[in-house]
Amino acid sequence: MKRSEIRENIFKLVFCTQFHSAEEAPGQISSYFEELPQMTEPERVYMETKFGHIKDLTSEIDEKINSVSKGWKTSRMGKAELAILRVAVYEMLYDEEIPVKVAINEAVELSKKYGGEDAPAFINGILGKLAG
Repeated sequence: MKRSEIRENIFKLVFCTQFHSAEEAPGQISSYFEELPQMTEPERVYMETKFGHIKDLTSEIDEKINSVSKGWKTSRMGKAELAILRVAVYEMLYDEEIPVKVAINEAVELSKKYGGEDAPAFINGILGKLAG
């Protein structure tokens, strides 16, 4: 699997957690991975680890997003856009393997696929402020 595909799967996991309780999450994650037959064991471990880190740091990540988003706090954002931002902010601030520009570009690409019409500009603006 390419890095962008792995990132997209992590985004989907983050997105799904917004619809399930903490108790349901392990079963939902397990079910999700069962639907990925082409995934290798190292890819699964990488995705689970990165997803776990994002989940553990969600409140910190949301604080960072809220600090730069004018008039659009995380509580008002679309669920897809918020999940994309959480993955990207995690990569920018906590994942030393991912260059900031790559994290931003990949987030914008995900927003073109999963976000609303204005999502790419919105995502790029938020992440640009955080990177600046």
